[in-house]
Amino acid sequence: MAVPVSGVMDAYSARIANYAVGNSGEDAVIEFTYGGPGLEAETDILIAYAGGGACIEIDKRTLPPGKPLFIPAGSIMNLINKPGGCRTYLAVAGGWDVSDVLDSKSTCLVAGFGGFKGRALQPQDVLSAPGNLSALAEKILNSLKGAVVNCPKWQIPGLVTSSSEHKVIRVIRGHESGWFDERSVSRFFAEPYRLSLKSNRMGYHLEGPAMSRMNKQELLSTAVTSGTIQVTGNGGLVLLMADCQTTGGYPRIAQVAAVDMPLCGQLQPGDELYFNEISWNEAERLYIEQEKHLQQLSATIENKYL
Repeated sequence: MAVPVSGVMDAYSARIANYAVGNSGEDAVIEFTYGGPGLEAETDILIAYAGGGACIEIDKRTLPPGKPLFIPAGSIMNLINKPGGCRTYLAVAGGWDVSDVLDSKSTCLVAGFGGFKGRALQPQDVLSAPGNLSALAEKILNSLKGAVVNCPKWQIPGLVTSSSEHKVIRVIRGHESGWFDERSVSRFFAEPYRLSLKSNRMGYHLEGPAMSRMNKQELLSTAVTSGTIQVTGNGGLVLLMADCQTTGGYPRIAQVAAVDMPLCGQLQPGDELYFNEISWNEAERLYIEQEKHLQQLSATIENKYL
């Protein structure tokens, strides 16, 4: 139906935030790009946040990520920028109350529907949770509620990223990788690219070595998705992200392995990245390992409250 997948840019961090409050991994979260907003809790709430873009403060006290946080009514939460990423996810016990559109709670910004009124959040918006907490969420809430901000000792570790100045993104060769000369392909896998300021939720423009075509073959519009790396007419690269189109006519040099899409979701303009080629089998194995890890985290939290 030509509708973008949309949804979160960093699904790993979004799921951590949800698991921390006893939600399923699919409950609606709020995605913040960098910090800045202030939020007031009109009632007692149980929240959690994760991601590399910001930390949450109450009365200049930094609240830890990856933990359930009991917030009493009247508290003012401020999101403060922090280095290391650009997106932060805020979950509330029970999930934020938004309707399903096309079996999704996400906002499709480019088309203006889904999520909260089909748009980005604005000052004075009031969000709520439906109140139908899971049994686990009820237990976590009951263990923490009181007159002050409270959280347990345990914590879910966040997304592990490279400690070096550049990021390594694992990719599989795309269907049209053979359209480019050997020198261009070698440089694609050996030299760094930098995230351009011309980047958004639809796609990242990458600054670096241009790709050179071996022929003038044209591509009929074909399937693309989040993680597809296209080569434009001038040899530039575009890494498609969550709000990308569903088809495209540019040749596909590579596809980012699903396991590394959360890392891509945390990239900022100016970040340097390298592409490392892996096989389809390796990409599948890594993705399965990540899924097992997330499932184990969810099961561990549940076992704490049996």
